[in-house]
Amino acid sequence: MSKKFFVSFILLFFVSIGVFFTVMDMMEAKKKVKIESIKPKKVKKYSYRKYLHVKNFYESIAKQSVEIGLKYNVPPAALLAIAGVESGYGRGYVAKITGNILSLGAARGEPELPALYLPNLKKDSSKILYSKEKIDNFDKMEVEWKKRPASLKKDYRPEGIAGSSKKLDFFDKNLEKKVQANVQCMEDFAKQWISKDKKFKPFVEARVMLDKQVKLHSSDILFDEKLNEDFIKMISGKKNSFNYRKTWAPKVILIMKKTGLVELVKSLHVSDKNFKEIWKTSS
Repeated sequence: MSKKFFVSFILLFFVSIGVFFTVMDMMEAKKKVKIESIKPKKVKKYSYRKYLHVKNFYESIAKQSVEIGLKYNVPPAALLAIAGVESGYGRGYVAKITGNILSLGAARGEPELPALYLPNLKKDSSKILYSKEKIDNFDKMEVEWKKRPASLKKDYRPEGIAGSSKKLDFFDKNLEKKVQANVQCMEDFAKQWISKDKKFKPFVEARVMLDKQVKLHSSDILFDEKLNEDFIKMISGKKNSFNYRKTWAPKVILIMKKTGLVELVKSLHVSDKNFKEIWKTSS
């Protein structure tokens, strides 16, 4: 074999090796791009924050829930989650008229929402009309009148109209009073329902548990997600509890997680950020 041929062979060999590894690198890179292209899109952590009605509901009461929670040793995130479920984020029939966002039953001597004769839309039976202005916006053929039984829920409208069929749209026209009623409802729940004086065992046990945890860990424990979940479970799913249905606690906890209520109230408590700034996080 001539020296010239040998040199040419060696050069060709190394060129072939270089081409081989170049092709392999290109194939690997193409494979990597393909794999990355099919990666699932990042899921937003708090998916319920995209709903405007959810934001509007919590914006007016979130800060006050923290104050009430710290005052009465009740976890604020759970308080907000329960209010969301019970009131349909403030859009439910009873909540809109009475300001009662927690479906609290009226005690003896307290005003309660009476039986009412009101129309709902035929095309959407869930939409109940209770103000004259709204009723007048529809043709009589578009609505169906029904008698609504007494709700037995506490009516937070001002004295003189509370417990009556007058001014059912009072809170629609007096938003500041509506917020005051919502906040009072939360305070009644924290103070009167989660109490050792309550005759039903789930509420007494919840009160003992919360006071014990705060004593052991300080009020910071009220912003712990597990404590919030434990509290929700303690007051539900059994006889003489806040809600006897087994499905209630999972639903409340889901709302709490999907809306990021623990993070929300914790941030409102420890930071100088306002509601809107915090709400945008992961929304």
